[in-house]
Amino acid sequence: MKKLTIIFRRAPHGTAHGREALDLALLSASFEQEVSLIFVDEGVLHLITEQQPELAGAKDYIATFGALDLYDIETVLVCQSSLERFGLADSELTFSVDRVTSASITAQLQAADEVLVF
Repeated sequence: MKKLTIIFRRAPHGTAHGREALDLALLSASFEQEVSLIFVDEGVLHLITEQQPELAGAKDYIATFGALDLYDIETVLVCQSSLERFGLADSELTFSVDRVTSASITAQLQAADEVLVF
């Protein structure tokens, strides 16, 4: 089984990158790939609750993150320093996440067969 790690690095809704990353994650997991997600930099903004992307003319795909368990995507890491940079508390996030340091992210990347950055 191939280990795929997808990094969400850009803010949601300004481009199609976030939606494409999520679609790739779910598709890969449905073909029994071991998928891990990492949220860093502006990518942590995907995790904020009660977003209204329709006001920016974008589709709301954030709720789809709730399907990660159905696809057996269990490893979801979020950069602690990125969350602090945006002042995000756990209560402001759409689902429970593992806050990790850059050392943990590096270890995850080294264990991956492929890494894709969106």
